[in-house]
Amino acid sequence: MDRVRNLLEQIQSRLDDLNKAERKVAEVILHDPQQATRFSIAALAQAAGVSEPTVNRFCRSFGANGYPELKMQLAQSLASGAAYVSRAVSADDGPEAYTRKIFGSTIASLDSACQSLDPQLVSRAVDLMIQARQIHFFGLGASASVALDAQHKFFRFNLAVTAHSDVLMQRMLASVAHTGELFVIISYTGRTRELVEVARLARENGASVLGLTAAGSPLAQASTLSLNIPLPEDTDIYMPMTSRIIQLTVLDVLATGVTLRRGVDFQPHLRKIKESLTASRYPADEEPL
Repeated sequence: MDRVRNLLEQIQSRLDDLNKAERKVAEVILHDPQQATRFSIAALAQAAGVSEPTVNRFCRSFGANGYPELKMQLAQSLASGAAYVSRAVSADDGPEAYTRKIFGSTIASLDSACQSLDPQLVSRAVDLMIQARQIHFFGLGASASVALDAQHKFFRFNLAVTAHSDVLMQRMLASVAHTGELFVIISYTGRTRELVEVARLARENGASVLGLTAAGSPLAQASTLSLNIPLPEDTDIYMPMTSRIIQLTVLDVLATGVTLRRGVDFQPHLRKIKESLTASRYPADEEPL
């Protein structure tokens, strides 16, 4: 039986043991678990007519660190999971159901990731980027497109930026790495052998390595600094969905940090890049030929 059904059964079986306020939280969740995945903690507290600390106490009593974690469990596990698609989706779901579940799962996972990201680690990651002479973004599989997206963002900062998804190219670049280069290695599980080896090779040659990966993974351990990203889905079984969105969002956070560190004097440069695209687009009020 999947995790959420066990959780819902636990909530149901413990209703009589909960205090009056926590029971109100339980009843809101049991009434519509899918709706509960879309609530913020403030919205759930309001729906139950209780305080936010009461919601947090309720979550901890069921083994979750807070409502984002409990909400992620609900969103990720509302069904047994359509094999090789998504844990949140059942094989007999229609368009309305699977659309709602995928969006709900992604929103809940982003919320959980936001809660777990350490602002001090984010600040240190931005430091590494600001100090780098050149940045290489590496990813394989589903993370390859994330590396390309990062290249598209970070070239705007007058940095030498590359992105590579070819293992041989990654290894060659790491073998001639120097102090002042930063390798940003993106891996959801952090267990991909080639990426771990590349991280070690780059560091041996004096470069810094920033891992966007799972806490405690081999890649996290091989990195100079790791921004630990939670694991809301099992990519050994299901298609990478929420994991990719989390990676993209973390890179948006880092790009924002670099922009703010550069200050207002850097804004004319960013505006010039934006204005260079104007001629390539139809005006909003003009019909294409």
